Amino acid sequence: MFLGDVVGRAGRDAVAERLPGLIEHLDLDFVVVNGENASHGRGLIENHFLGLKNAGADIVTLGDHAFDQRDTITFIEREPSLLRPINFPPGTPGRGAMLAEGRRGHRVLVINAQGRVFMDPIDDPFRAVEAAVAACPLSEQADAIIVDFHTEATSEIQAMGHFLDGRVSLVVGTHTHIPTSDHRILRAGTALMADAGMCGDYDSIIGVDAEEPLGRFLTGIANARFTPAEGEATLCGVVVETDPATGLALRAEPLRVGGVLAQAIPEF
Repeated sequence: MFLGDVVGRAGRDAVAERLPGLIEHLDLDFVVVNGENASHGRGLIENHFLGLKNAGADIVTLGDHAFDQRDTITFIEREPSLLRPINFPPGTPGRGAMLAEGRRGHRVLVINAQGRVFMDPIDDPFRAVEAAVAACPLSEQADAIIVDFHTEATSEIQAMGHFLDGRVSLVVGTHTHIPTSDHRILRAGTALMADAGMCGDYDSIIGVDAEEPLGRFLTGIANARFTPAEGEATLCGVVVETDPATGLALRAEPLRVGGVLAQAIPEF
């Protein structure tokens, strides 16, 4: 299972409360959680990272806010299960890919990358991801490969899916905080979802208390910092079943639990 961007206290609390039960109910082998907005809506401090891990996350990924919390620069070096985008410039602390062992001994390669469309200039994500996949091929060194592509543009996420079709298990988008309904399996067997959505309070503007961003839209003036909304969160993500022989996707289903969105709990 992959869970989209955890936003603030509401998202962290929902993961802590609901993820252990989902792991048991769905009999999950492996869980990836994007935690890049978990601490006050921007970045991830160590205590909050450990909270996600304790709830059941095997790997935690980041994005463009990876180093908004200063202590991430130090603790990411000693936490191999915390990933920042692989196409950050050379010399950036941390790593962008990790081969980890699942609950039944399966080897899962997780890759975190950041897009370039409508975002700050950054190295080519396609070549960086391709190099990581080539170094640890599906059904050879890895039993499954998950790519968290952190981007603004759904077209760029879909391009990554087609680029990797047949070579990875799942390409899933993060960053926009809005769950898309395009979950599917591409022709060569890779599951694709343009955005997993967020784990946060949807009675908000993408997880932020609505007053300040609404005021900026209306006046163009910033009056205060963005504050994460603290109502009941919806856990949003995608659950994928893979073929044990090939590592490719057999099923891909959306997950939405709690909060104000229509619920979707897959049965496997």
